[in-house]
Amino acid sequence: MCGIVGFLRTRPSATADHPLLQRMIDAVAHRGPDGQGLYLGEGAGLGHARLSIIGLAAGRQPMANADGTLHVTFNGEIFNYVELREDLIRRGRRFRTDSDTEVILHLYEEMGTDCVKAMNGDFAFAIWDERRRRLMLARDRMGVRPLFYAQRDGALFFASEAKALLQVPGISAELDPVALDQIFTLWFPLSPRTPFKNVRELPPAHVLVADSGGMRVKPYWRLSYPDADDAGAWDRRAAEDIEAELRALLFDATRIRLRADVPVGAYLSGGLDSSVVAAAARRFVAERLRTFSVTFEDAEFDESDHQQTMVRALGTEHTALPCAKADIAAHFPDVVAHAEGPILRAAPAPLFLLARRTRAAGFKVVLTGEGADEIFAGYDIFKEAKLRRFCAREPGSRLRPLLLRRLYPYLPGLQGQSQKYLEAFFATGADELGDPLFSHLPRLRNTAAAKLFYSAEMRAELAGYDCLAELRESLPADFVRWHPLNQAQYLETAYLLPGYILSSQGDRMAMAHAVEGRFPFLDHRLVEFAARIPPALKIRGLREKHVLRAAMKDVLPPSIGARTKQPYRAPDAQSFLGREAPAYVSECLSNAALRHTGCFDPKAVEKLVAKCRAGRAMGFRDNAAFVGILSTQLWHRAFAPAGALSPLTPYAVA
Repeated sequence: MCGIVGFLRTRPSATADHPLLQRMIDAVAHRGPDGQGLYLGEGAGLGHARLSIIGLAAGRQPMANADGTLHVTFNGEIFNYVELREDLIRRGRRFRTDSDTEVILHLYEEMGTDCVKAMNGDFAFAIWDERRRRLMLARDRMGVRPLFYAQRDGALFFASEAKALLQVPGISAELDPVALDQIFTLWFPLSPRTPFKNVRELPPAHVLVADSGGMRVKPYWRLSYPDADDAGAWDRRAAEDIEAELRALLFDATRIRLRADVPVGAYLSGGLDSSVVAAAARRFVAERLRTFSVTFEDAEFDESDHQQTMVRALGTEHTALPCAKADIAAHFPDVVAHAEGPILRAAPAPLFLLARRTRAAGFKVVLTGEGADEIFAGYDIFKEAKLRRFCAREPGSRLRPLLLRRLYPYLPGLQGQSQKYLEAFFATGADELGDPLFSHLPRLRNTAAAKLFYSAEMRAELAGYDCLAELRESLPADFVRWHPLNQAQYLETAYLLPGYILSSQGDRMAMAHAVEGRFPFLDHRLVEFAARIPPALKIRGLREKHVLRAAMKDVLPPSIGARTKQPYRAPDAQSFLGREAPAYVSECLSNAALRHTGCFDPKAVEKLVAKCRAGRAMGFRDNAAFVGILSTQLWHRAFAPAGALSPLTPYAVA
């Protein structure tokens, strides 16, 4: 893992390129504290801040090929680099290092821009091809590693984080109202849009090629599912055979993600997914496995008992980090600065603190369980959509709507609501069954309620814009032919996973402290395999991730293997409104501050704050609105010069 930056110019620079590259790489130095490197060629420049994990002595970057005509700056890991290297050697290629970075250069020489198709990894890289005067940018299939770009004065600039692009003269931090509206609806901006009006994100599984012919962005892979009625496209083997292959693929995905020249630990939340990954890793780690977790003072969020069950079962050396509400509030400005955009939950903050603790323990790499819920249908929203479809098809049924109460046992507020409220909230009518977003409509509407707090100016700016219409238009053509469960899975995997889970809650929080997360469930071989598993094996009745549980039942304690999904959450509004709340909270939410940034109605926000302070917040809706508004204000303080309400060190790492 590292930080990368660079540029391609089509005409001479009006500024000194070396100082600019240095400022850009300094802006992302937290991603790679082990060293820096710069390359300046005719019209192109590359920069690198290194986090040394593989090839500690010889993996310095930017790295050139043997004749100096290719140069690469690379963030991430190519997990199958050993096999690729052996194959390239058989073809006559000679290597000077044992790093995965050099594999990229040789693959490019062999395959050109198609080299990404051979890679199994989490990566973002740039290759400057001097002979062809061509710059290639690439991002991994699932969107684990970030890559941003911007154009200015005939030049193309790129970086691992947007803050590096703000070092370029003429590129400033201006909030994109459409991106804000997408965040306040979907939790994330629709790629390639970002919160910064002048900055774009390279979408997952895409390459960007820039040369004398212009700039082209194209996909090299995409997630897909069989047509619902195409019997031959599904995996129709016996369940036992599917489970055996799942297990073998997951073990191999874990094995190659343990490749490192530094120790590798694991996050252990207490849920099924991280427990499976830790159990798989334990089979390949000779020494005692190190594990790390977050605990909470509030029983609604705490999973420490389940964490300890796995610690005892695996015999790991475990570190548990207590996280209080005051800790979340104290570090939230840094969280927003690293996330580089408004967020609707406080959940990234404990992970920010966990990464700091992990790095302090001497670990640069951790395995985690992200991705299992998306590819094996673990989220409650999948069961919820199944029940809503049942209810919509049998509106006269008195029993099926009662099942809605069983969906969220960990949300006490929802349990106290009437049946009529639940049916209205979950939108069980048949009129929306044909909507491609049917599975997610309750969530989207609940989140979008936060837009009630927009200012008149923001409403005018967004007049006529429909976020959900844009989302529908972005869906692949074959989406309508997929099984309803696969449609819901796609919305989570292709959008929320890279847009929020792997970014605001993943890469950005871990790399704030130079910690690399690795995700065995997101190995593209496993993702493609899981897409062909019949939906009935993923959700059996109301048992989520059935096939995964069955495949891994002998490596987990029974209480963990049978445990119902409890999503990772943290205290939201309540973290910021105690008697010892940091001064920035009242400053950011003051009438003057809100008028200054112009996004929200000060009077409406004042009522929301009073409601939350009195303990009358209406569950997710009010909490998301509060955190979203506060984080938007903090974004302005950290990035927008005109929105700097008071001194606050941008990009600070606590």
